[in-house]
Amino acid sequence: MSASEAIVADRPAADPAHRGHLVGVRGARKTYGSVEALKGVDLDIREGSFTVLLGPSGSGKTTLLRAIAGIERLDAGSIRLGGRLVSDSGVHVPSEKRDLAMVFQDYALWPHMTVRQNVAYPLRRRHARSREASRRVDETLERVGLGSKASNYPHELSGGQQQRVALARAIVGSPSLILFDEPLSNLDADLREHLRLEIATLTRESGATALYITHDQGEAFALADEVAVLRAGTIEQRGTPESIYRRPETPFVARFTGLAGSFTGTAGITAAGYVSVRVGDHELKSTMGPGVREGSRVDLMIRPIATRLEPVPNGSESAGSMPAQAVPGRILDVAYRGRGYDHVVECEQGVLTSVFDERAWTRGDRCLVRIDPEGCLAFPSSSVTHRD
Repeated sequence: MSASEAIVADRPAADPAHRGHLVGVRGARKTYGSVEALKGVDLDIREGSFTVLLGPSGSGKTTLLRAIAGIERLDAGSIRLGGRLVSDSGVHVPSEKRDLAMVFQDYALWPHMTVRQNVAYPLRRRHARSREASRRVDETLERVGLGSKASNYPHELSGGQQQRVALARAIVGSPSLILFDEPLSNLDADLREHLRLEIATLTRESGATALYITHDQGEAFALADEVAVLRAGTIEQRGTPESIYRRPETPFVARFTGLAGSFTGTAGITAAGYVSVRVGDHELKSTMGPGVREGSRVDLMIRPIATRLEPVPNGSESAGSMPAQAVPGRILDVAYRGRGYDHVVECEQGVLTSVFDERAWTRGDRCLVRIDPEGCLAFPSSSVTHRD
């Protein structure tokens, strides 16, 4: 047996019809007391893809990740990894036999082991030949920029360095699946940006399939090939980051992935996926969600990218003097964001936040907010559910 074969010798045999590591979850259910954490979830993950489970606290994303890892046992449903059944009513393959690695929020490093020993641990469990294992550890530590820290202990490292050790330990054994349990949540903003890039780069270079959970939509969109939005134990929507953002299928998905605000109005003429919404004395065109009918009450959900500040024309705010797709307002607050300024604008119809402009307007200024119909979505008012 070659050295490389020794490292992967204990991997479970897969269904020949599947290459690499695919994840297939069917009808996953899990209850804790009276709380249904998972309500019949189905999930498929393509080989080599980077999938993110996005949702608020209590949505079920951690339970689903832990079930796939083998840490939690489902009450009902099944899980296949690489075509091989690893979990159902009569089967529960332990974590160490699932050809996966996991990166935890709190790093989960062994405090009595050096960096090198922590990273080498998966190879030791697989009885890899010492020379090959040593080479892999050295290469992996260099890839995460910790070659000079090999003899240090975890308490001698910063939080970011400890998370790099956890990442190195995950990829060193070339697992088919890497699970990420909100690994960036304990780090400051600047470090999160750097490590997010490292996670994406190193995971894709390794060829592993990745499943990552987070409550941060910016993090999800930056990392993912595909996003699955979870809410109250079910998958609300799944798709590419762009499709989730541009075409949310439910009010919850629209709200959870970022709004400037919403107005309530009456749907007018509908055509080719668009609807004219009367909001007070103003007509605003919007893309149209399911269930919108002419004459019905709707909530017009507005993305920050759909808004633009403009001066009030000729000092008049009457509806007849307004340009198309615009509502008058007053600047409530201004925040510098590096690339420019975000404004909070009070309109007659409601408050809009994160209205961007390259210059700072003065608090109290009268203004117009121009609204791009491509960044809006109208849903029936009765279906709007606020963020969990």
